[in-house]
Amino acid sequence: MVKPVTKPATYEDILALPEHVVGEIVDDELFVSPRPASPHALASSALGEELGPPFKRGRGGPGGWIILDEPELHLRRDILVPDLAGWRRDRMPEVPNVAFFTLAPDWACEVLSPSTARLDRGKKLAVYARERVANLWFIDPLARTLEILRLDGDTFRIIQVAEGDGKVRAEPFDAIELDLSILWAR
Repeated sequence: MVKPVTKPATYEDILALPEHVVGEIVDDELFVSPRPASPHALASSALGEELGPPFKRGRGGPGGWIILDEPELHLRRDILVPDLAGWRRDRMPEVPNVAFFTLAPDWACEVLSPSTARLDRGKKLAVYARERVANLWFIDPLARTLEILRLDGDTFRIIQVAEGDGKVRAEPFDAIELDLSILWAR
């Protein structure tokens, strides 16, 4: 049986979605996810709170980064919405006044949930590699793990997996010690 021809997804498809979902396009396919559940939102928010002062503002750390929650990335034909992303200020000195970003970040973080893990670890991972995102983190708030990946040639290599309530220095933010228990706190 021949599959019916379907048109590639477009930005108009994303704009037509209801506000309570997140739309992404990868390999011309529209992926729609529910808004994050509380463990996901707590981990993402806590991480942003921890990284902001030392890396975005230079308080207690080196500064030099722009870190944003859920930026919309338009990378060639793909449209991704990572949970957090960061650009070194030498590549993006100021945040442009735009609806979406076309410059790939230097670091991205995906907080895994049962509805998004397959996409995050599969097709989105491949886009991040293609776009030369240097560092990628996967946080799993249910398993209480942080995976730190580094781009190595054309693919990512797992540098470290941290678990539970320990403390970790995780590149590219290894200038500070990150207390993982903060990510899981309720």
